[in-house]
Amino acid sequence: MKGIMIQGTASDVGKSLITTAICRILAKEGYKVAPFKSQNMSNNSYVTMDGKEIGRAQGLQAEAAGTEATVWMNPILLKPRFEHQSEVVLLGRPFTTVSGNAYRDSFYQIGLETIETALKKLQEEYELIVIEGAGSPAEINLKDRELVNMKVAELADVPVVLVADIDRGGVFASIVGTLELLEEEERSRVKGVIINKFRGDPELFQDGIKWLEERTGIPVLGVLPYLDRHMIEGEDSLSLSDRFSKRRQKSIDIAVIKLPYLSNYSDIEPFLYEEDVSVRWVSGPERFGMPDAVIIPGTKSSIGDLRYLKDKGLAEAIKKYIGDGGTIVGICGGYQMLTRMLIDEAGSDTGKAGISEEGLGIIPGITFFYREKLTIRTKGTVHPDIGMGEIPVQGYEIHLGKTEIDPSVKRSPFLLLENGEEEGYCRDDGTIIGTYLHHLFHNDQWRSKWLNRLRKRKGLSVRKPVFIGELKDEKYEELAASIKPFLNWEKMKNIIFMGAGSE
Repeated sequence: MKGIMIQGTASDVGKSLITTAICRILAKEGYKVAPFKSQNMSNNSYVTMDGKEIGRAQGLQAEAAGTEATVWMNPILLKPRFEHQSEVVLLGRPFTTVSGNAYRDSFYQIGLETIETALKKLQEEYELIVIEGAGSPAEINLKDRELVNMKVAELADVPVVLVADIDRGGVFASIVGTLELLEEEERSRVKGVIINKFRGDPELFQDGIKWLEERTGIPVLGVLPYLDRHMIEGEDSLSLSDRFSKRRQKSIDIAVIKLPYLSNYSDIEPFLYEEDVSVRWVSGPERFGMPDAVIIPGTKSSIGDLRYLKDKGLAEAIKKYIGDGGTIVGICGGYQMLTRMLIDEAGSDTGKAGISEEGLGIIPGITFFYREKLTIRTKGTVHPDIGMGEIPVQGYEIHLGKTEIDPSVKRSPFLLLENGEEEGYCRDDGTIIGTYLHHLFHNDQWRSKWLNRLRKRKGLSVRKPVFIGELKDEKYEELAASIKPFLNWEKMKNIIFMGAGSE
């Protein structure tokens, strides 16, 4: 198999971003390239065209590579849930829910066989594969049964490039320490090092490059600049929170409830590109304030996170805010929490059948949890009864629950789907919205209309839509153009085509 594996000295060093850029660069050069990550741990997921679930990072990498995302690009997805357990999504479908120890004990062989199958499928369809590792390959306590780093490089028989983040400090120790902890055979696969997130003049790092190459015998393939506003979504909530924390207070203040089991936080990212909008992640009532709007995002544990809101005092703060005329949008699990009652008949949300919990009571409905998960791409329009025009929207649904609205209450569904079904809840004045549609705010026309309502309420001028949807492909181009000049690209390509035995 021809390809390369991008591993890191730690989590959040930029592996996903660099993998995305390499996919784009190779695709632009005419190669049929596929991204791959054997096992992803993230609640930020992506729905493929055939309605299956993979890690969002691999979905975006496939877009950058100009190909359609499939389950073979991320055969195992772990979604953290309640009580130190994770849902195992195998080849796009829920497989089981297990603890970390049970996963390592009982799933390893299944995982290994699934990864081998996925690699063979990609090899049949693509010329090149760009593989992303997870965390660090030098986690001594996990190495004997790992499925994400050197074992995958061995199965694919590809060379490895090690990425280190200079912005966090200790870059020399992290590189040398990682290499020292690898077995000789593993270390022999590492054919290059990339220094990422460099601020300043790279010429000032030449002595560092010389020292690293002499000390390790491995070439430094590039010193990449720190990239801000690259528009490539973060893989985990840490990176997302970091990006939003850099935004100063703007004219429109949106509070997003930071849930313990927060999922699909990419729903919030479009607000980064609205110049007059700032987003605050709120985890307690002391930071709630008086926002112009509140968003309760998705979660992998609706009842668990609802109890968290009550324990923290956020539930009362939200109810008071709505009583005072506030604006709120609940997406997926956030929608469920806004209802009157949540009933876990199958135990699929809490792990215990028959559990029920009183909701926030803002939306007049009851949510029932069933065993079967719905994953589907969805298209439709904003419901004509809302009075905002039939704005086209599209996104995807990933949920176990179903919400039934009290038919005796005057209201409008939020969406009219292309199959004729009505979805969600919208109060007549549009201040309370509940929907299962992820990526709602990625719809530029809808986001603009919703924000302009907030602007008018504050006496601000309305703004034209920001068409970030049209910018996505341009951003992949910009990412590739921002990284390629700082790489020794010809040497990188030589490593890719010469394989694990290259020197």
